[in-house]
Amino acid sequence: MCRTYHIRVAALAERARRARSSFLPPEESPDHDRALEYLRDGVGPAVALYREAAIAGAEEALSPAESRRLDRALSDWLELYAACYGVHLDVEASAATAATLLGNGLTLRETARRLTGVPSGTGDGGRTRSNDGIVARTTSEHS
Repeated sequence: MCRTYHIRVAALAERARRARSSFLPPEESPDHDRALEYLRDGVGPAVALYREAAIAGAEEALSPAESRRLDRALSDWLELYAACYGVHLDVEASAATAATLLGNGLTLRETARRLTGVPSGTGDGGRTRSNDGIVARTTSEHS
């Protein structure tokens, strides 16, 4: 475990927690600018940290606890992104999957869309499924 990663993961998770606790739904949905801020300020740094640790290899790998915490922070940022479109999701995404999508040439916005199904809508029964098997459940939707 690398102490630097521990501190950085904790900071990303804390920023996500604060963003969630202070989130107010947009007066007019969608709020594209704020959604982009959540991608740029949260999703991007989470994926970058994962990729940095993956490149460093075993000597500086994320611990299992750090990986889970990073995945949870990434999911929180993606939930905030979706909420900017009036869609409330319970996202279970992994930084590894997001890094793979970005590595395959998708933009950050396209990656978020694949992981959440937002803004393209929800699937049947309030569920969204990407081609990568990521599932996001709609807990409520803004009509």
